[in-house]
Amino acid sequence: MPHAKSTDGVRIAYQPRGDGTPLVLLAGQANTHHWWDHVRDDFQAAHRTVTLDYRGTGESDKPDEPYSIEGFAQDVVAVLDDLGVDRAHVYGTSMGGRVAQRLAARYPHRVRALVLGCTSPGGRHAVERGDDVRRALARPGPAAGRALRELMYTPAWLATGTGPRNTLGDPAMPAYARRRHLAASNAHDAWDVLPDISAPTLVVHGTDDLLNPTANAHLLADRIPGARLHLIPGARHAYFEEFRATAGPLVLDFLAEHDHDG
Repeated sequence: MPHAKSTDGVRIAYQPRGDGTPLVLLAGQANTHHWWDHVRDDFQAAHRTVTLDYRGTGESDKPDEPYSIEGFAQDVVAVLDDLGVDRAHVYGTSMGGRVAQRLAARYPHRVRALVLGCTSPGGRHAVERGDDVRRALARPGPAAGRALRELMYTPAWLATGTGPRNTLGDPAMPAYARRRHLAASNAHDAWDVLPDISAPTLVVHGTDDLLNPTANAHLLADRIPGARLHLIPGARHAYFEEFRATAGPLVLDFLAEHDHDG
């Protein structure tokens, strides 16, 4: 597996696949590239997909030091540099959407088109999850895992037994790295730089997302110049997986509009 070296010397594992216009896929908090396993093939015919393991996860280095969303964005740039890719489409979901916001604002020349899924601007302008959700995720033992599954997927989909589910965190991730990821995500506040995003942007969110309230999608779409908003009825946080038949074509059609921009 290839590795890129970030500006501070941390080795970032990445997984390129296929041909076509490059598309970077960014996973959620405390997850590896396996987050995308069940839907990555949907993008393969049209794109050279690039996933990565955030620092602290998977096959990347795991320094016990503060992480930041800005740092994760710099790690993405290091991967693009290692691949010799000047510009790529970027599709970030959950914390990956926070990374994608910073990437597009800080490095506009590297982002062709931007898709922000189930994510938030962060900071005081964001709509926080409810206290009931926080309490459910703080329960001891298996109860927290059960609560997370129910926030990610609808009861009907969970009842089908479809799995394994790769969106519930990297099981091999050290506890300190998990805490570092949480702190980085919580510190994210892109409100002031969102108007600087110049890439064509699509914001996608499930209408029934309580983990990252749907109201955040409206905030992002209103704040980013020219952004489009698409809400998927009935979808929870992992809309891209459970509702892939809707989400996949939606994203592909949007990216196809901008494959030859610039």
